[in-house]
Amino acid sequence: MGLKWEDAEDLALALADEHEEIDPLTVRFTDLHRYVTALDEFDDDPKASNEGKLEAIQMAWFEEYRDRKDD
Repeated sequence: MGLKWEDAEDLALALADEHEEIDPLTVRFTDLHRYVTALDEFDDDPKASNEGKLEAIQMAWFEEYRDRKDD
């Protein structure tokens, strides 16, 4: 069973691995949507996203990004 829009933390980890050079706060929601749906682990309806879900993913990704920069 793959990742769904509600799996913000897990999606964030996958995005951090896939796009480690990108500061998540610089990513537009249209690009974030494209990044999420391109993940191999993603298994949900691409049309089921909304601003709140994308924001949750972006914030979780930013926390992971910041944690990795601190290491």
